[in-house]
Amino acid sequence: MLNHRVIRLVLAFGIGLFLALYAYERITDPQPRQQRIQEEAVVRQARVLLAEIVATAHDLRLVDPVSPDRKIGKVYIYPTANGWEVSGHYKRDTELRWHPWLMRLNEQRELVSLLAQDDAADLVAIAAADPRFTLQ
Repeated sequence: MLNHRVIRLVLAFGIGLFLALYAYERITDPQPRQQRIQEEAVVRQARVLLAEIVATAHDLRLVDPVSPDRKIGKVYIYPTANGWEVSGHYKRDTELRWHPWLMRLNEQRELVSLLAQDDAADLVAIAAADPRFTLQ
């Protein structure tokens, strides 16, 4: 005859020990923390590059992977084989509409391409002069 009280205690202790070890491994793993630090650095660089191109004489409001806003739209940061892809939305101080953007950066965090959905006249001129910048 099995003693169910003993089996329950052993099973509960085993599951508790397993969960404690799993939690310890997750907390002490430095890889997710380091990846987050690297992703934040990439997004900060993307903000600077976007402001240099898009916000020539305007204040810029940004929604990006570091400061997401689900009401405005989806944003992401994604590592690629030779760099990063970062997406978001921007709005200049004089506009009502948010504009989505997608930026590709190389491993040194330099601009490879920027795609934005905007039709501002000043940006059309910038896009004509810079082959890395494309408007839709």
